[in-house]
Amino acid sequence: MSLEDLVRDLADPAHRIAASKLTELSGLDVAQAKIVEAAWPEIGLRQRQQLLEELTGLLEDNVELNFDAAFQVALADRDPGVRKQAIRGLWENERRETFDGLLKMLAGDPAAAVRAEAALALGRFVLRGEMGTLKPVDVERLENALHVVIEDEAEEVEVRGRALESVGARSERWVTAAIEQAFEGADRRLRISAAHAMGRSCDPAWLPRLFDELENDDAEMRFEAVGAIGLIADESAIAHLIPLLHDEDAEVQATAVAALGEIGGDAAKEALEDLVAAGNPVLRELALDALSEVEFAEDPLSFSVRGDDTDATNGTS
Repeated sequence: MSLEDLVRDLADPAHRIAASKLTELSGLDVAQAKIVEAAWPEIGLRQRQQLLEELTGLLEDNVELNFDAAFQVALADRDPGVRKQAIRGLWENERRETFDGLLKMLAGDPAAAVRAEAALALGRFVLRGEMGTLKPVDVERLENALHVVIEDEAEEVEVRGRALESVGARSERWVTAAIEQAFEGADRRLRISAAHAMGRSCDPAWLPRLFDELENDDAEMRFEAVGAIGLIADESAIAHLIPLLHDEDAEVQATAVAALGEIGGDAAKEALEDLVAAGNPVLRELALDALSEVEFAEDPLSFSVRGDDTDATNGTS
């Protein structure tokens, strides 16, 4: 099927296209991308939504596919939901056009949900700035854009929170102050984002505050605090995390298991092995995965992928 035939069929709501045919949209050159762009307005909203969903699914199954050109076209879609999907589809793209496009969307997209998604997506560029792989002039542009959003009390809280989460990895005094202010404030959403930002900072100085949140009645705050503690990866946190393995919220439990895997060490391994032996099939599987993470971190060269029937408690199958 030619690309022209494919985009024509995409515009036909009665025509269901097999996922295997959609791989024709992988690796488009400039001329081919223009063909998709020209046809895009003729494709119905539901068809556009389904297309991006299917492209995202294909990427999860095959990392060699590249639908960035199609997602770039969708960034300019008239529907905010499609624009949001497009941003998510470009989650690994760190090209200049994506960086510039996200900054533009953060500053001026009419939909708050899209601005929030753009703020979140810019987090990977913040990490690049910390690693020294983003030009200083772009680091400054990025920081300024996120700072403006965080300080803008007229902006939607969701957007401000996502901007704070993204910039959390940046080692600047104003970032620490912004996290502090949000965490000490009364807005629940900003407090949760501040906890997330603490984790992205990887600064153990935040641990005492995060430990306090492990007893918060709000399951979402416990979830974020546990995740942040895992990112900071300090072994002093293990004793605080172990009770969360039995939290009443399943997502908090799962995050606590993953956090122990990220931290590693003998105490974490012992807690995870106890969980494997406890018998809960869901937690057992999560604990086995976490133990694999610990083993890989300890000795990457001798690490071997476990089989599904491996008994991690005695090494037999």
